[in-house]
Amino acid sequence: MIRLADDLGHLAYVVSGDGPAVVLVHAGVADHQMWDAVVPGLAERYTVIRHDLRGFGESAPPAGPYSDVDDLRRLLDHLGHERVRLVGASWGGRVAVDFTLAHPERVHSLALFAAPWPGYDWSAQMHAYDGAETAALAAGDVDAATQVNLDMWLRGPAREWADVPAGLADRVRGPMRTSLVNMGVRDEHAQGPGRGDLAAVSVPSLVGVGKLDVADFQDIARRYAAEIPGATLVEFPTAAHLIALDAPDELAAQLSTFLAV
Repeated sequence: MIRLADDLGHLAYVVSGDGPAVVLVHAGVADHQMWDAVVPGLAERYTVIRHDLRGFGESAPPAGPYSDVDDLRRLLDHLGHERVRLVGASWGGRVAVDFTLAHPERVHSLALFAAPWPGYDWSAQMHAYDGAETAALAAGDVDAATQVNLDMWLRGPAREWADVPAGLADRVRGPMRTSLVNMGVRDEHAQGPGRGDLAAVSVPSLVGVGKLDVADFQDIARRYAAEIPGATLVEFPTAAHLIALDAPDELAAQLSTFLAV
């Protein structure tokens, strides 16, 4: 892991492989390691760039106003990549969308998996999850809040823990806990998500969602696919919210075909 210093802190990133640049932006309950099982295949043909967003993984939490989109731009400038294939999961998917709208000349193609939708009218299930997380954090019980998130985003609403591949909870628990510890300071300093016109996206686009994910995100995926011109929607039958963990081989296969365009 290499660190990039700037005037607002540090971003941690790792680069693998050689070829055209592909950027993988992690989910808001994980860090760059969520892509570990997907990277080896991609690195045979591409330069694969992963970074930890501020307050995640090995990247320092923000100490002042910041933007995940601006951080990504600075990282690409630092690495000397003018145009990239951009892939994002969950919150990372929204970062990828906002980056594409802000810097269309720097994006060759866009893939987003289970990305949120700004201003979405969330279901009662999502409000219950948010209430449980908020109550646990207010009580200072980060472990309980972590379990709430594991239940929602890794296990998902459609299966039991016995159905989750062995070892996944242990892999994501630490990064998830770090994200919760730093969530308050991120929210305090973050410049909010963009609200650009998705009709302006003019690059090849792939939208993906797990069939075992929360119903809200399945609906949102269909919205993205409908509003981004020419976007392709793909569903992953065995995956919940974190597709790169649940179905890495299927995800890698989809990306291999898509990124070659």
